[in-house]
Amino acid sequence: MTQWTQSCHRHQRQQQQEQQQQQQHQQQKHQRTLTAAAKKGLIENIQTFNLGSGTTPDQEVAAVDRVIPELTFEGLMSHWRENGFKNIVTMVGAGISTSAGIPDFRSPGSGLYNNLKKYKLPHPTAIFDVDYFQRNPAPFFALAKELYPGSFVPTPAHYFVRLLHEKGLLQRHYTQNIDTLDRLAGLPDHKIIEAHGSFYTNHCLGCRKEYDMTWMKKQIFADQLPTCEQCKGVVKPDIVFFGENLPVSFYTSPDEDFKDCDLLIIMGTSLEVQPFASLIQRAGPRCVRLLINRDAVGRSSFAPWMDPTERSLLYGKPKNVRDVAYLGDCDAGVLALAEALGWEGDLKKLIDGGQNQEANFEEAAAAKK
Repeated sequence: MTQWTQSCHRHQRQQQQEQQQQQQHQQQKHQRTLTAAAKKGLIENIQTFNLGSGTTPDQEVAAVDRVIPELTFEGLMSHWRENGFKNIVTMVGAGISTSAGIPDFRSPGSGLYNNLKKYKLPHPTAIFDVDYFQRNPAPFFALAKELYPGSFVPTPAHYFVRLLHEKGLLQRHYTQNIDTLDRLAGLPDHKIIEAHGSFYTNHCLGCRKEYDMTWMKKQIFADQLPTCEQCKGVVKPDIVFFGENLPVSFYTSPDEDFKDCDLLIIMGTSLEVQPFASLIQRAGPRCVRLLINRDAVGRSSFAPWMDPTERSLLYGKPKNVRDVAYLGDCDAGVLALAEALGWEGDLKKLIDGGQNQEANFEEAAAAKK
């Protein structure tokens, strides 16, 4: 590098430093002005603004008015009781099914990917890789027997989503789960977007002949490789494997579902798997977002793909205007919701009434064919 080049680089760095200092000075000056004005009662609602196209997210002034007065769980419950919500979207992951006995995928030690050694896979995710499945489907069907719907019952979290539907508040339910427990809890087909598919329907990889859930269950529990009766190809559940496209409805429904959404409830998901995690970005700027999860997820420090001000969840951050977090088990979270809203009896009635749901569910799956 020549002395001239080095000199240019030094000059550029100096200019950048001077610009940053000027921007910081402007920001501090403006913040002092806003603070003084607020104290005098001259302003009530301060809208966000940007000092210029050269500012970074951390340099922007977080001065928008909050969507609800108090961004705590208790504050959200108070707002819900007094004002209500009309169009609720739920998005859920494996965390709402763990209390049913179904492991999630990524928890250290107990997660599904940590317990697949007996299948002798080249890597844990191979069990859901479509190319590997076509070469060796046996490991997947052995695992499917352990996880197959009908061996588990819905959790209070599933029934809470059903309760939202019963009360006419549920716009749509987006799920990453393949366990069909949402359906078993009584949520109707038209309310569910199974982003990663499920065992509910099955197709031959060769001729695309469709098979119902009852047929597939018989094959799996008889330890038989599900084989097409028409072309003898392998029949695969309509679960989205790595290398396959998500259902068309996942891409076509959000525009309508989030248009008037005033509350997005996010439960039991790491918000790490795309494109599912991007759904939190579809909520409008005045939509409250409630996270019910064991771990603090969805913030920029946990999800590098997110923009730190526009896309990530901002609960616990100074710039937060609409996000609330309940950090704990999903069942505990929905029970707290039901208690705060006076819905305990309604939720208990659904849970108690779901005990005989399994037989009706499989009959409905067979009748749909």
